[in-house]
Amino acid sequence: MLSLIYLIGSVTFIIGLKMLSNPATARRGNAIAAGGMTLAILGTIFLYRHHGQGLHNYGWIMAGLLIGGVVGLVSAKRVKMTAMPEMVSLFNGMGGACAALISVVEFEYMTAVIFTGAPVRMQLVIILAGMVIGAVSFAGSVIAWGKLNGSIKDISFKGQHIFNLVILAVILLLAIVVTVALPAATVILFVVILLLSLLYGVCFVLPIGGADMPVVISLLNSFTGVAAACGGFLYNNPVMLTGGILVGSAGTILTILMCKAMNRSLKNVLIGSFGGPKAAGASREQGAYKEITLSDTAVIMAYAQKVMIVPGYGLAVAQAQHACHELETLLEARGVEVKYAIHPVAGRMPGHMNVLLAEADVPYDKLLEMEQANGQFNTTDVVLVLGANDVVNPAAKTDPASPIYGMPILDVENARSVIVNKRSMKPGYAGIENDLFFQPKTSMLFGDAKQVLQQLVAEIVNSL
Repeated sequence: MLSLIYLIGSVTFIIGLKMLSNPATARRGNAIAAGGMTLAILGTIFLYRHHGQGLHNYGWIMAGLLIGGVVGLVSAKRVKMTAMPEMVSLFNGMGGACAALISVVEFEYMTAVIFTGAPVRMQLVIILAGMVIGAVSFAGSVIAWGKLNGSIKDISFKGQHIFNLVILAVILLLAIVVTVALPAATVILFVVILLLSLLYGVCFVLPIGGADMPVVISLLNSFTGVAAACGGFLYNNPVMLTGGILVGSAGTILTILMCKAMNRSLKNVLIGSFGGPKAAGASREQGAYKEITLSDTAVIMAYAQKVMIVPGYGLAVAQAQHACHELETLLEARGVEVKYAIHPVAGRMPGHMNVLLAEADVPYDKLLEMEQANGQFNTTDVVLVLGANDVVNPAAKTDPASPIYGMPILDVENARSVIVNKRSMKPGYAGIENDLFFQPKTSMLFGDAKQVLQQLVAEIVNSL
């Protein structure tokens, strides 16, 4: 019976993951996968047998489930959309911590067996792998959470990358010693490996700039999946194994896609400091920019035939997604075609803009991926850029000295006119000036995105 439950749970994970690939079915896919997980958990609690005996510590199990469920539910309900990347990082870190703790518990259970000379090396390899990867994921996710909410700054020092490589090499060396030699100091070495893994997780995320956070989150997510799969091997649990493999492989694929979207190798993300102080030096003197008034913006957009909206992190910060949808609805009522151009790394996590706009009930068919949008800019009358910066910077195509050179961008400069809404002329996370802001067809509309959009709606309704 338990095997059947595990099979059903594994199938629901696969179906749910497939449905998550489409915004129209993502919510249903998430519910299906969650249902499968719930079924697998309940089956394990009440049907699992070891040497003919079931579990006895139901009080502790139920208390843990209750506390975790309440904390997770309340956190998810209360989180603001601007803080969604931080929550994803933190929850992912909890998954890594759980996987590492599983390895710690299993190592303690196996300690007595190790010194009898029993053939436990394969299990020990899996335990060490799960512990190292889980600890790195936990520590790295906590640092990513701190960097996303602004409490931790980019920290780098001379020789940091060599220092990180030395830590990793020591971890691998100690793991080999523990596995092959099985020394009397195995327990001490295990603790040292755990501490070094936590240190490595901190050190490898610290120098990574905010612009690379979508890649980091995807990578850490894949780490957690692999660590969970190690737990599945240890317990011979098909659901843990399937779920871990799916999360690990999906996270790895997403990481590769994010790197491709930023024209960066994974190696550069892990050992570089993109978006840090080095990039800031790439800024150079620009010409004058042109401002536009709110009333002129309202007229231009109201009488356009086609408008493309480019959302960015500024939209999330201002919580302006609902006001944006209101403007879209108003323009369409006047016969204006409105679409959204979504860059894959806009925001602070993969799919950040899709989540924001979905919350505001923006129809999925209005969201254009980068390739689709770039094919339509030359027939677009007005592009409204809302809080996006680096993802629309033409320097990525024209300036070989730019730190973002080669990164695929949204070609908004091909539209007939471009209106950029920003709070100020401060550069984006890459720390460089945006050439787009100084082009003749570009106009700057300064202010909080939500307030500007609400004023635009009022201007169109009352004056046009």
